[in-house]
Amino acid sequence: MKSFLKEVLLELHNTNEDISNLLFIVPSKRAGLFLKKELLEIYEDTTLFAPVILSIEEFIVQLSGLQQIDNTQTLFEFYETYLNTHPDVEKENFETFSNWAQTLVYDFNEIDRYCIDHKSFFAYLSGIQDINHWYLQEEKTELVKNYIKFWESLIDYYTNFKHKLLEKKIGYQGLLYRKASEDIQTYIKTENRKHILVGFNALNNAEQIIFQSLLEADIARVYWDADQFFFDNTYHEASLFLRAYKNQWEYYKKKPLQWINNNFSSKKDITLIGVPKNIGQAKSVGQLLGKLPGSQMEKTALVLADESLLQPLLNSLPDVVKSLNITMGLPLKEVPTAAFFELLFNLHKTSVNPKGFYYKQVLEILNSLPAYRLLGFSATQLIHTISRDNIIFVTFKKLEEEATEKEKQVLTLLFKPWKDVTTALDNCREIIQLLKNNLDKEKNELELEYVYHFHLVFNKISTLHSEYPYLSSLGSLYTLYKDILASETLDFSGEPFSGLQLMGMLESRCLDFETVIITSVNEGTLPAGKSMNSFIPYDLKRAYNLPTYKEKDAIYTYHFYRLIQRAKNVYLLYNTEDEGVGGGEKSRFLLQLEIDKRPNHTFSKYTVSAEVPKLIKQSLQVDKNLEVLSKLKDLGAHGLSPSALTTYIRNPMDFYYKYVLGIKETEEVEETIAANTLGTVIHNTLETFYKPIENKFLSIEDIKGMRARIDKELSNQFKQEYTKLDITQGKNLLIFEVAKRYVYNFLKAEEELLQKGSQLKILSIESNLRTKLQISGLDFPIYIKGKVDRIDSLDGQIRIIDYKTGKVFRNDVVIMDWDAIIEDYKYSKVIQVLAYAYMQHNENPIPEAFQAGIISFKNLQEGFLKFGTKENVRGKINDEITDSVLEHYLTQLHKLIIEIFDIEIPFIEKEVG
Repeated sequence: MKSFLKEVLLELHNTNEDISNLLFIVPSKRAGLFLKKELLEIYEDTTLFAPVILSIEEFIVQLSGLQQIDNTQTLFEFYETYLNTHPDVEKENFETFSNWAQTLVYDFNEIDRYCIDHKSFFAYLSGIQDINHWYLQEEKTELVKNYIKFWESLIDYYTNFKHKLLEKKIGYQGLLYRKASEDIQTYIKTENRKHILVGFNALNNAEQIIFQSLLEADIARVYWDADQFFFDNTYHEASLFLRAYKNQWEYYKKKPLQWINNNFSSKKDITLIGVPKNIGQAKSVGQLLGKLPGSQMEKTALVLADESLLQPLLNSLPDVVKSLNITMGLPLKEVPTAAFFELLFNLHKTSVNPKGFYYKQVLEILNSLPAYRLLGFSATQLIHTISRDNIIFVTFKKLEEEATEKEKQVLTLLFKPWKDVTTALDNCREIIQLLKNNLDKEKNELELEYVYHFHLVFNKISTLHSEYPYLSSLGSLYTLYKDILASETLDFSGEPFSGLQLMGMLESRCLDFETVIITSVNEGTLPAGKSMNSFIPYDLKRAYNLPTYKEKDAIYTYHFYRLIQRAKNVYLLYNTEDEGVGGGEKSRFLLQLEIDKRPNHTFSKYTVSAEVPKLIKQSLQVDKNLEVLSKLKDLGAHGLSPSALTTYIRNPMDFYYKYVLGIKETEEVEETIAANTLGTVIHNTLETFYKPIENKFLSIEDIKGMRARIDKELSNQFKQEYTKLDITQGKNLLIFEVAKRYVYNFLKAEEELLQKGSQLKILSIESNLRTKLQISGLDFPIYIKGKVDRIDSLDGQIRIIDYKTGKVFRNDVVIMDWDAIIEDYKYSKVIQVLAYAYMQHNENPIPEAFQAGIISFKNLQEGFLKFGTKENVRGKINDEITDSVLEHYLTQLHKLIIEIFDIEIPFIEKEVG
């Protein structure tokens, strides 16, 4: 296969052109590199001076005599013009201005690149805006008048902006093109070298003026990379521009348009591959490359229509790819350091709450890798402190309380409120310097590269800030930072001609490969679709021959077809999933390609589907060994609580994690009061109320006294649980009111008992119980322990009571089958209340039958929910606890404990519904 560039050079070689005296102009620097490579191969035995090879951008800069400035500097220069033009009109700040000015600068760029008469154009545009508002009312409002005046002022903004830049000999891209087209005749008078224009397609008006002027002066030759098939098909978008030049240029009315080849119809194997998701495409590309021989890699191009696929693709390349040349850069906004600075800006750019920073934002920063690099283990300690103390709003003072001097310096940079733009920039630059100092050059080479690029970004912003003092807020700084970051890339270095060539669509211009793989061939990506970031209406664009989405689609069409023109093997991958942009609908190019296929084309297509293995769900299992048994013995000697026993019944693996391994739940900040904390607060409040009257009869006066103290006592208990939590507003206020209602209703129920003439004696409040169990077969001590909420005597009947803030029903504490209590977690309440009953009876024997049960604060209308037994569904409930009941209970308890301590029975996970 002869590449297009080789064909051009062979043609020049055969016409005996002195190659050293030629000036080549190519679409991109990369095309220039490949042109030099072809030159070396053709003239390998000849010593000569290399010709001048310029990209079109370099040629335009040289021709215009202006220095090109980037979009950011253009924006600042335009803002100066905006402030100085019509100074009597109220002006917006830079942050608001930048939101619409970027689009306007883009339109200025288009107007200049297409050499539009700006006076008539802006008059037309303001007239359209005026017509759009004529029907509103007879007398225009001040707002509409200002709006129309703005559009009328555009011509002044444009004119003053253009003059300002020309005086400084700088310009945005469009201005350089306009100036170059204006100066082309002067250039021709001083230039006699032959200009070889290679591989162009869609030219703006400025380029057309330049090219036609060079051709008319007979100092240029144009080599179009056109194909006969597309020229014969007069409606095909791939030849839209070249057909227009052939029909419209005066030069081609005298001479034929040459260099129309017939490569598309040559033999090709074309494969269309539908793949679900972007990661699927990356994996499929890896498999395709894995089947290619290593010698074929240099003749293979991997083209990413969606450049965000770069990272997953790099992680999916097979071992057969020994070398790789990446022509695109990794966007700096996608590296981990970018996420860290995003978090910092989000923390500081909003107005600071007097209470402090919201804890989630602080935790996100402290959990990031850069924060760990700066603070080390102290970052983890700070996270623990915030969680432990339940701090919702974190102050800088709180963070630096326990910090060393070195840590205070870092915390000051991160969390001391950024007062202004200068402080923010100084802090960011100092953070970068500290990150650099804390990174090992050998171990963290890539991370150092990230940090270096952010150093360049913040230096650039600082330079702009000192030159253009318009950044008045952190919001405007953040907007500028994002704009600069979006255009910055982390460039890869490598041999430009060796190995697999990985590139974006535009970088493929003028280049040819035997094997071409293109990813993301979906509507909205290739072509990009109708999104137009412009203030210029479609009709006005058509009137002045400015490019619309139709022309942009034609550019994509040309690049797509040109890329596969000379290729022998073509693989086109598209995303089959329909969610989001670039998914679901395959590109119209694929449908068109099926229509355009030639007799020599072999066409195949298939859809990739991942092999889904059949999952056999097996319960997690941990076998017991001597070490586990030793832990269990320690636990038994210390005392098994009812909650430990019910945890085992619910899920043995949870018991293993919590009580054998000692794994605790992660401490987290609670913004709203948790259910278990609500229970603790109510328990503690009732303990405070009832503890002073232990071994006394409860009176109505006691209850009245308690009722008067509900508010104060609950507030104290909440403060003890949550020192920093605000219970005066929001959900927490509602929960506080719920707690008040629970306690009030409970006391009211107690009062009603007394008013009916009942005698209620409080025997014990929150008493700790511990009892040894004699279990046959176990030669080591086993204890059960627990804290019983209340023991009282109601009209001589002893009751053992457990409080529950959740909802409990009578059925939860009534059983028919004793075996069920250690098999079904539903009866966990039975395990608990009978444990308390047994321990109390064992330590302080109760002479007659007694009762045990639950008071549910969510079900107070049912009163005391007594444990009971019955023989069948319709049988009578027996709610007395006798020695026989306790004996049945102990039998089941022994079974459960023997199972827990049996080394042969593993811990097996249960499905928890």
